[in-house]
Order: sequence, then structure tokens, then C-alpha cells
Amino acid sequence: MPKFAASLNLMFTEWPLLDRFAAARDAGFAAVEVQFPYAETPDAIARRLADTGLELVLMNTPRGAAEAGGRGLAAIPGEAAAFARSFDVALDYMQATGCRLIHVMAGTHETASEAAFEAALRHAAARLAPIGGTALIEPLNLYDNPGYFLGDFDQAARIIRRLDLANVRLQYDFYHRQRRHGEIVASLTEMMPIIAHVQFAGSPGRHEPDEGEIDYGYLFATLDRLGYTGWVGAEYTPRAGTLDGLGWLKRWG
Repeated sequence: MPKFAASLNLMFTEWPLLDRFAAARDAGFAAVEVQFPYAETPDAIARRLADTGLELVLMNTPRGAAEAGGRGLAAIPGEAAAFARSFDVALDYMQATGCRLIHVMAGTHETASEAAFEAALRHAAARLAPIGGTALIEPLNLYDNPGYFLGDFDQAARIIRRLDLANVRLQYDFYHRQRRHGEIVASLTEMMPIIAHVQFAGSPGRHEPDEGEIDYGYLFATLDRLGYTGWVGAEYTPRAGTLDGLGWLKRWG
């Protein structure tokens, strides 16, 4: 079975962010994602990682200003300088914490374009190369994320292959794939060579993976069969309390 990381921006929200690290460790996780750590300092996050022995495996780039859509800046023409500044902020967190994967958020804006997105990804890849970091792009389903620029998995694959950069890769979320396209196993198999991180949530509802229309036992076994060795992020909103919903971790962890 895969190795699981807890998303601390969605799970363990019964605790303040800095206290979620210990809660996740005590619940049985060895790694965490913190998509948006920016309310705390890089050193504060690093100290919690050191105290708990957890690995931080994923962050997101900052959301950007509300007037730019608030869902990232990378694909928005005219925001290249703002994106570069925000990426430098994220890089400070990566250097302090040892995190080496970052989801470069494309943005929600009517002017968003592939040309702007690819330029931003080239910038991110160059900035990440000295620390061995990887920029990830993640297609988000457009039912939950109306207007988001990157809503199609095939588009994401085309961008990655066109850029042909070793440290620009796909963040494959089973929940978003099911909501947007279905055909999870076929696309997972086809795209595995460009996948660097995987996430999951139950569908519908984006809750625990132990109910709904996705057979996660089968999918986790498929990851093993395909030779995936990276972390698998539990990026879901608990139905009730986080701890009460961790039966799946006892089953598959």
C-alpha cells in the first residue's frame, strides 16, 4: 500500500495550524502537506517538523491578491513580476523546511493563458533547480473551481510535455479526475511517467475515501502495480472529526 501524507489545511482543523503537526504524527502519519503555510513563519513550520519528525512533502504557491482571482498568478498575463515575488516567498519556506514539491497555482482570471503559464513554470523550474525542487501543476475540476485556468488533465499533460523540463511534473488528484473526466485507471497508467505527486478524497463530497463512487482499495493497489513510490496526499474535508474518520488509514496505511 502507498505511504500517506495528511493535508493540514483540510484535516486536523480542530487544532491551530502549528499544533496539527503533532496531531497528525500521533494519528499515525509520517508526512504532511501544508498547501498554505504562509500565516506562520518558515522557521515556525520548520521547528514543528523537527519536533515531530514529520516530512513536509507539498506546498502551494501563494494565492495572490483577490483582484487577480485569489487562486494563483502563474497563468495570468501581466502578473509575471508578482508571481516571481510570491514564488520567492514560497522558496523561503521550501528552503527552511526541506519541502521539495510545490504546486504552482495557475489562477482564475478571464485573461489567463498557456503562454503566461509556461513562462511562469520555466521561471519556477529555474529557481527550484539549485535545491532539487519540482514544480507541479494540478488540474482542478471546474464544478468546485469555476473559472480555474487548468481544468483539463490532457491540457496539463500537453503543457508538461511541451516544456520538457525534468522538474515540471503533474500533481494527480483522484477526486478532481473523477469529477472532471472519470477514467481514472486508464489516465493514471498513461500519465504515470509525468506524475510526481498523488492526492485523493472520496467522491462525491470530498470526504474520507471509505465511501462513495471511487474504489480506493483498487486504486491504491494500482499505484503499487504501476511502481509509484511517492507520497499520496489525503486532501479531504472530514465528514465529522478528523480522528473519527481515520478508519481508512488503519485499513490501508
